[in-house]
Amino acid sequence: MEMRVKLKEVLEERNMTQGELVKMTGLRQAVVSELVHNQRMSLKKEHITKICEALNIKRIEEIIELVDNR
Repeated sequence: MEMRVKLKEVLEERNMTQGELVKMTGLRQAVVSELVHNQRMSLKKEHITKICEALNIKRIEEIIELVDNR
């Protein structure tokens, strides 16, 4: 199994840019970009919390999913 961050899809659904999310969360542009492109090797609880708060996400499944890569 692999964990996948669905941030790209969430931003597209809301017609938001990575830059807007950076301003809303205070996260570095590189962090947001890596999350959007699923290139981040680890997830910090603090980052996910800030994103969920900024985007008013109440369920973690809206932003993270487990994918069976078999």
